[in-house]
Amino acid sequence: MQDVVQDCFSFSELTQNPHLLAAIDKLGFSNPTPIQTQAIPLLLQGVDIVGQAQTGTGKTLAFGLPLLERVAATDRTTQALVLTPTRELALQVSRALQQLCVNLPGLCVTSIYGGQEYGSQLKALHKGAHIVVGTPGRVMDHIKRGSLRLHALKTIVLDEADEMLSMGFVEDIEWILSFCPKERQTALFSATIPQRIQNICTSYMQTPRLVSIEKRCSAAVTIHQRYWKVAGLNKLDALSRIIEAEQIDAALIFVRTKASAVVLADQLAEREFKSSALHGDMPQSMREHTIKRIEENQIDLLVATDVAARGLDIQRFGHVINYDMPADTESYVHRIGRTGRAGRDGQAISFVAPRELHLLRAIERNTKQIIQPMSLPPASLINDRRILAFKQSVLDTIKQGRLEPFLQIIQDLNVEHDLDPFEMAAALAVKAQGKAPLLVKEVELPQHPIALVKTARNELEPGMVRYRLAVGQSHGVNPGQIVGTIADVSGLQGRHIGRITINRDHSFVDLPEGMPGEIYQLLKNARVCQTPLKIKPVSIQ
Repeated sequence: MQDVVQDCFSFSELTQNPHLLAAIDKLGFSNPTPIQTQAIPLLLQGVDIVGQAQTGTGKTLAFGLPLLERVAATDRTTQALVLTPTRELALQVSRALQQLCVNLPGLCVTSIYGGQEYGSQLKALHKGAHIVVGTPGRVMDHIKRGSLRLHALKTIVLDEADEMLSMGFVEDIEWILSFCPKERQTALFSATIPQRIQNICTSYMQTPRLVSIEKRCSAAVTIHQRYWKVAGLNKLDALSRIIEAEQIDAALIFVRTKASAVVLADQLAEREFKSSALHGDMPQSMREHTIKRIEENQIDLLVATDVAARGLDIQRFGHVINYDMPADTESYVHRIGRTGRAGRDGQAISFVAPRELHLLRAIERNTKQIIQPMSLPPASLINDRRILAFKQSVLDTIKQGRLEPFLQIIQDLNVEHDLDPFEMAAALAVKAQGKAPLLVKEVELPQHPIALVKTARNELEPGMVRYRLAVGQSHGVNPGQIVGTIADVSGLQGRHIGRITINRDHSFVDLPEGMPGEIYQLLKNARVCQTPLKIKPVSIQ
């Protein structure tokens, strides 16, 4: 492979298509990124490329623009296939391509992925999808069914190839490539190029050109970076404490999936925080409305996925909280860059499970910055602040007046039942407080990071839940298939899936706690080796 270095261009120098240029302008892209300036000309020439670049560098537009340039809308066959490791990324890429081709009449982009019923996918494929974006497992299913035919394929893109490798999809990718025409263009994008990916390049690509983009690995010095090691207290309770103790004006809270964003935003709202979710499936009008509510102080906490938060520039965000850790340094830097804008001070707090400490250390090495451990605020601090806030609310209510009708009722109660005025006031406070307790209880919390010690096979890492799967050795299952299916359905990345134990007729897998009900139902019906997982939690003694 040969390295490629080119000067930056404007988008008008990369394409002369006025419809694509209008779409790019509408999306707010002013100048092409390095991966776009280097990859687009080569892909338009029809050569194979290997693009080495991190998430968030503009890879989708880098391969998307050439795909749309080369597709013939009058031909209803599938002419381009994009493989992604997760359904979340498949949806993201598909949506981005649909936005780019909005002015290209008759051109169809379809996404196919596990966890979605087959009916709508079969209908879209039968109608004629020029570009198909999908996860390996579901693409294989449609090829076997005959609903996806690749005989007219011009280009195949392997997006996030190293992530597909870590999730056990390499054999699936090679199987899919065997169904593609030999005379085709292949584009592979990956943050790293391990030997297994080099083997794919050698076996399935024609003299590929290497496009390598230098990593952006620096965070603003105005951002104070800290982390809390998940242990001793569930993440939601810990998050609530931090929000109260830090006296946060506005915070952007990152989670992995859109389902998690909705669940966490609802949980925070139940605790009387002004919160809302932001995810990639929201209509643009709703997204704009949500952002406007933040700017007008109607929302203080925005729970978002990486995709949804891309490009956000809201001055109110004094804090960024990684409720779920990002996948790599590039994503981490992008996330925390949403605070500390324009020279202002910002705060970045990450929740790190023991199994993720290696990722934290890698981020420190790559950014050459130390992320300080933090202790959770004690219950006494939270209680002191809640008591002060309660007292202030009583004083504010007295100042507002309008007490006369209630004063008469209280006086009547005092006469009729000879009640203590303080007891009556306390009873009214209890009624106003509702079911939620005013004060929190102290629990034993590790004040600093501790080493994870695995003393027994059954020991669970903090923040994980063990599940039983109805597939095992007798079904021919292997760990890679389990990881790939769970990642495909749930949107989890392979590194976030814990211990897997395969027995004769069943298996166990450890997954992060707080699984949304929607994902749980999808996993129950998901299949590995043609066998339903029938996933269910198990208790650990």
